[in-house]
This record gives sequence, C-alpha cells and structure tokens, in this order.
Amino acid sequence: MDLVLTVIGSVLVVAGALVFVTAGLGLIRFPDPYTRISATGTAGGVGMILIVVGGLVLAPSVANVVKVALIVVLQLGSAAVATMALGRSAYLTGVPMNPGHYDELAEDTPGREHGEPAPRTPDAS
Repeated sequence: MDLVLTVIGSVLVVAGALVFVTAGLGLIRFPDPYTRISATGTAGGVGMILIVVGGLVLAPSVANVVKVALIVVLQLGSAAVATMALGRSAYLTGVPMNPGHYDELAEDTPGREHGEPAPRTPDAS
C-alpha cells in the first residue's frame, strides 16, 4: 500500500509541475495579456492544488490535511481575485485585445469602441 501511495503522490506532483510548465509556454505563445492571465490563473489554481495534494499523499497526517485544505481554499480564492484584478486593470488601461476577439464590455462602456482605451475619469476615492 505504501508503494501505491508513493506512486500516486509522485504522479500528482509531476502533473502539477507539468501544468506550470504548460502555463509558462502559454506566457510565451499567447498573443495578448488577457489570454496570458487566463493561463497563469489556471496554472496557479490547478497546478498548486495538484502539487500540495501530491505532497499530502506522500506524507499523510492530520496536520498535513488541515494545511492542504487551507492552502487549497486560499489558493483558489486568491488566484480568482488576482486574475480578475489583472484582467480588469489591463482592460481599463486600454490594453488592446488580439484581433479577432469580440469585446463584449465595449458595448456597455459609453464612448468606447472596440479596441479603444477606456475614457479617463477622475478618481472617486
């Protein structure tokens, strides 16, 4: 049984590392910041979870279960928020999308056509 857990844990860790490698390739290959943000957000969530769960399988204990559960919850929450914040800031500063993508937000933003930067407004804070 110990050999089976070692193999499963090792496979999960390697799978998580491969997710990060794939995200790194996405950073190089994807054409605009929006698709790059998508690649890194997915890798942060899925890759990290695979690695820590693989580590848990390799070293099971009650304390490690609590740590892994906390890591998974915090990682999923923070990766989603960070991805949305980066995408929103890129959009609001007028970073253009790759040609061929439809900008659904442009029709909801007054004075903005496809590919134009968002109009500058005074900071309300």
